[in-house]
Amino acid sequence: MEIQNSTVLLLDSQDEEAEAQDKNRPTRNEKPKETCIGGESIKSIVYAGLDAIVTCFSLISSISAGHLSSVDVLVLGVANLVADGISMGFGDYMSTKTENDMAANERDLTFWEVNNHGRSQELELVRRYQALGMDLDDATTVVKVLSKYKDILVDEKMTIQKGILPADQAEKPWKNGLITFVAFLVFGSAPLLSFIILIPFTQNENIKFSGACVLSVVALAILGIAKAKIAGQNYTLSAATTILNGAVAAASAYLIGWLLRRVAGLHD
Repeated sequence: MEIQNSTVLLLDSQDEEAEAQDKNRPTRNEKPKETCIGGESIKSIVYAGLDAIVTCFSLISSISAGHLSSVDVLVLGVANLVADGISMGFGDYMSTKTENDMAANERDLTFWEVNNHGRSQELELVRRYQALGMDLDDATTVVKVLSKYKDILVDEKMTIQKGILPADQAEKPWKNGLITFVAFLVFGSAPLLSFIILIPFTQNENIKFSGACVLSVVALAILGIAKAKIAGQNYTLSAATTILNGAVAAASAYLIGWLLRRVAGLHD
């Protein structure tokens, strides 16, 4: 009797959990938020921009904790910005090129397998469709139709069985690398602008650092909103998460700079 009651309670809790999940899903008449599809370019801009702002502002924070001058901040900041920008741009180029080369090579291999072991390859695809929940007859029919179109069959096998998307011929690795480099420079410059703009007006390093904080928060919020627009997420939550990420990184850098200064015995 106790086992039966426990089973009933477990089933009830599962039903309640399923109902709660259903409430969080869009209804039939409620359209989910649209995502902004802009290819690898948008991804490169957002990724490089976020990394640039956090990296550059963290560097400024550690320098400011050491009470160095604005000249030191600008020299180290610009040098670090350009070096990291080149590194990230080249890294994006190599990553995209490697991914495309791997996909092209895998497609050649799959094409050879289909040409030389067509029947066994078709059976593997049928079993894969069955594993995804498709009826045997339907799976056989689908594969039979695809077998008439070898290029489509090869692409389908790569996607379904190997989880590899066919190489995008329109995607240019050098373009992604250039976009990443430019985005890194543009957004990474935001924290440094305060030290440039305020030079004629004040020599107070604390005011300049405060200005860098404000500009960094604004830049992070813009990128957070852009990320939410791309992914169809909540703007406020995305912006807050992005700002929090930058704040934690900058606070850590500032604290480390302050501690190292004290350990080294350097005092004001």
